[in-house]
Amino acid sequence: MITLGFAVLFSSVLLVSQAPPAASLNNGVGRLPFMGYNTWNAYHCEINETIVLNTAHLMKSLGLLDVGYDHVNIDDCYSERTRSASGDIIANKERFASGMNKLTDQIHALGLKAGIYSDSGWFTCQLFPGSFQNEARDAKLFQDWGFDLLKYDNCAVPFDSVIKEGMVGKYSRMANAIADLAKTSGKPPLLFSLCQWGREQPWLWGRRFGQSWRTTDDIGPDWGALSSIINQNSFISWASDFYGHNDMDILFRGNGNLTFDEAKSHFTAWALMKSPLLIIFYLKLSVASKETLEILMNKEIIAINQDPVVGTSITPFRWGVNPDWSNNFTHPAQFWSGESQNGTVFMLLNVLNEPADMFFSLTESPWIRAGREYSVRDLWAHTNNGTAIRNITVHQVPPHGVVALLLKDAGDEPAGTEPPCARPEWCMDKNGTRIDQ
Repeated sequence: MITLGFAVLFSSVLLVSQAPPAASLNNGVGRLPFMGYNTWNAYHCEINETIVLNTAHLMKSLGLLDVGYDHVNIDDCYSERTRSASGDIIANKERFASGMNKLTDQIHALGLKAGIYSDSGWFTCQLFPGSFQNEARDAKLFQDWGFDLLKYDNCAVPFDSVIKEGMVGKYSRMANAIADLAKTSGKPPLLFSLCQWGREQPWLWGRRFGQSWRTTDDIGPDWGALSSIINQNSFISWASDFYGHNDMDILFRGNGNLTFDEAKSHFTAWALMKSPLLIIFYLKLSVASKETLEILMNKEIIAINQDPVVGTSITPFRWGVNPDWSNNFTHPAQFWSGESQNGTVFMLLNVLNEPADMFFSLTESPWIRAGREYSVRDLWAHTNNGTAIRNITVHQVPPHGVVALLLKDAGDEPAGTEPPCARPEWCMDKNGTRIDQ
């Protein structure tokens, strides 16, 4: 069901898109979306140093590190329930008996980076010590432990009479602590990933403090969750660029309720919209299937996510089933395009429950030049599909399936191609004749 009228939603989107951009946190860390593995959805609180280290070894042996997945991130529940007498967080003495320094040294020795978790409130979401009023102490501890990334959550929010800040101020406390620590220590700052759930529009202010910010609530393991997140992010895709990335939450395949085609759509949308790529929801790497790895290790899709020249996300150029700018959680925008260093990227998303033919005119994308033909590369089939002139039709896209194309300028279209304009509106000869009348 379309939940907002076109006029109301268009006005809202216009106001948001005209908001002044927040200053980018260009500190040399997190220029591109980070890629890696997070422990939470596979293990929840049942984590220990053996699980984390085995995961790191699997990331290397399975080839995930080779294609860019270089972070192993420990989520909630790694600590004791209370701080030490001196005020420090203590790693759980049984589950991390060897100490965090030994663990991070072993992770780094494999060529990987290590991530840790904390919270901007009194406690973490599982009621372990949070970092509120201990930001500088905890940032130094995480750095001393050898961690490279900090995921920072949003539970146990202090009473207004204590915090006397809005969400921006609450997250700025740790951001300032990380920046100050980098100055005094001479070491690179922690990559700061804000897990803020999107309710206070972090895409407007998050890039001042961190390299990524969550845009929605936690993801669910089904197509409805994916379509909802894609829909919400379609209106804020403009916010992603170098040093600042909309975080659409974790990738999953495993025992989630996704078909193979839905999983491809999931990965494609997340990667091309420049979200961090964190694997794998509800799945332990030790039981990752061949088809799951095939999706996660698509080098051509990853190359767009990790493009060192173009940092912006793909954006919708036509909604398809619905009028443009429709807010529809079950049928999000279907036709997307964006820039890359090697050509124009297109994503076609079939939001229907049955196969569909999908047609578009090349110049519907703002990144395509009129009067030119384009070579077509299929980023999932890994095939070169000839050249396109003016239009493309892809037949029988599977239900909830995706097509990802890379188009490169191949020169002028053939002389005499008719009609004179691919898009006839206000197409005019120099003598004043319009072809659309």
